[in-house]
Amino acid sequence: MADSGQSVAAARRIVVGITGATGAVYGVRLLQRLGAVPGVETHLVVSDAASLTLHQEVGMQKRDVEALAHVVHKNREIGATIASGSFQTDGMVIAPCSMKTLAAVAHGLADNLVSRAADVVLKERRRLILMVRETPLNLAHLRNMTAVTEMGGIVFPPLPSFYQRPASIDEMVDHTLDRVLDLLGIDNAAAPRWPGMRSIPEAPAN
Repeated sequence: MADSGQSVAAARRIVVGITGATGAVYGVRLLQRLGAVPGVETHLVVSDAASLTLHQEVGMQKRDVEALAHVVHKNREIGATIASGSFQTDGMVIAPCSMKTLAAVAHGLADNLVSRAADVVLKERRRLILMVRETPLNLAHLRNMTAVTEMGGIVFPPLPSFYQRPASIDEMVDHTLDRVLDLLGIDNAAAPRWPGMRSIPEAPAN
């Protein structure tokens, strides 16, 4: 892990934000997946609430998650590299994204580094993916999702798909993140692809 003042040589930079919504496993697993891709440099920001969720849901301390990233920034570090559009990145994923963070991004509040980095990605016309987690949704949530979409962001609720017949939670998480890697344009040749709907076998004639 590099500190916030350093950066390893890399062909691509991806910012990962982890906030306090349920679904911390998506952020952790995303860091693991990106860390295994040659030429990708990850920049991580973890919110205060996320520290609690990480411990509750995946049994990890904040420092353990930070060790998965190349570069770590504090959420109150508004002067960090990723707070400026002049620092080139290839996109950002907030996994998971709380409704509070969604609202901050939708309204351009930029009151911490997660929302500021997301604001930078939007203004620089880079790819922003928000893995929003909440249910049911109220009208404020829906309007905020619409606003982010109109600004060019991608609202990506991490909903599991069952057509691949997953045998575990890990498979469901990885299948969702396969789609995220596709959206980031990261080579993901091992991901299972939809082969088309199977035909329903006909019942034998009597």
